[in-house]
Amino acid sequence: MGKKLKGKDLINLGFPKNNSINIALGQINRYRKKEKKDRILEEAKDVLLHPEKYQGNAIWGKVAEGLTKPVEVRMHQLRNTRAPFSIYGENEIDHQAKYQLYDALKLPIAVQGALMPDAHSGYGLPIGGVLATENAVIPYGVGLDIGCRMALSIFPMKASYLKGKQHQMENILKDHTKFGMYETHDKKQDHEIFERKEFQDIPLVKRLKTKAYNQLGTSGGGNHFVEFGIVNIVDENNEFNVPVGEYVGLLTHSGSRGLGANIAKHYTYLATKQCPLPKNVQHLAWLDLNTHDGQEYWLAMNLAGDYAKACHDNIHKRITKLLGVKPLTMIENHHNFAWKEQVDGIERIVHRKGATPAGKGVLGIIPGSMTAPGYIVRGKGNSDSLQSASHGAGRKHSRRKCKEKFTKSDIKHQLKMNDVSLIGGGIDEAPMAYKNIKKVMGNQQELVDVVGTFTPKIVRMDK
Repeated sequence: MGKKLKGKDLINLGFPKNNSINIALGQINRYRKKEKKDRILEEAKDVLLHPEKYQGNAIWGKVAEGLTKPVEVRMHQLRNTRAPFSIYGENEIDHQAKYQLYDALKLPIAVQGALMPDAHSGYGLPIGGVLATENAVIPYGVGLDIGCRMALSIFPMKASYLKGKQHQMENILKDHTKFGMYETHDKKQDHEIFERKEFQDIPLVKRLKTKAYNQLGTSGGGNHFVEFGIVNIVDENNEFNVPVGEYVGLLTHSGSRGLGANIAKHYTYLATKQCPLPKNVQHLAWLDLNTHDGQEYWLAMNLAGDYAKACHDNIHKRITKLLGVKPLTMIENHHNFAWKEQVDGIERIVHRKGATPAGKGVLGIIPGSMTAPGYIVRGKGNSDSLQSASHGAGRKHSRRKCKEKFTKSDIKHQLKMNDVSLIGGGIDEAPMAYKNIKKVMGNQQELVDVVGTFTPKIVRMDK
């Protein structure tokens, strides 16, 4: 940029001596530092004279906001009382998870909350926590893995096919799924998601586009999986018109990969700067949706959610092609996201961090573990749970505890007893790490109806 642009250059232009100068220098250094100083100053002058023209602009929008309606940075205190809430399966949930929800319910923006029966403690909101807020979004209320979701394809194939072709099915998962930080498909496939204007308009997202392109159709580490199993449809009045009976199914669980993680980290950092909170709740810092950063996070979060769906679609497409058979139906849902929804007739931001949307008639999937059934469910639209249900069985033991408590031979024994073949998977994902899914389902009968089950048979996870 030739000579480095300084604050006094902006003051000479007529910028007020306030935070708008720091914001401008921050944006220029982050996104425009290779450009000529004169050109930048010319643009900055125009922003100063016509800030309304730059509202929402990727680089100058934040500067325009600083000139016209600066974000008020002040220490927020928690309220003394909690917003109303409901807890499902209270006796099965650890105290720390409950206290995390109680803290969130005291935020000045909190309207209503709920805790699902698979809940356990996390960062910010507990996993299994649901929180409705007033015109504000909490990046850590959505979580690091934005749009982490489930997808199930049901195939017109008899369950016995899995036993007869077990070796071929195992090879499909071994050779055609990719996991963890570094594995990507040799043959990349394009997708319309990459035409989205957010990849052009939001500087952070623009930088992540190549990474997102390379990771399309891959799954994360940890509890993410791709599995073949047996689908048993029990409700003859199902919405997807599949007759009662057993079928082969493909179930996937993963999210928005590096794209979502980087978006989450960036906007959490911005939220903590703009919304100072007491130390014990600083992970619950929020972005006001009327601000530049709040709007930008909302767009980026929705992009990451759609990208997560694109990844699942890609996995299902690849595997469906190898099977040479069209699925009868596909059922899918997010479980780490924020939505604009009506709560008592008013639009609120509903955060579900590890919770499945369960509006009236809404279909979803709640997995168990690698040796326990998952459930295809239909939401009952219960307003006390903010129209939500659990997103799985929930962890009984932390990853560290699993490594202390279980051995590989313990896992092998469980797999053998349940006739499950596992490719990859670490001790921290042992079936014994999870709560009893049947108990969890029993604790949410007022939230969902069961339409069918999915029993895993061939499971692929990160090594």
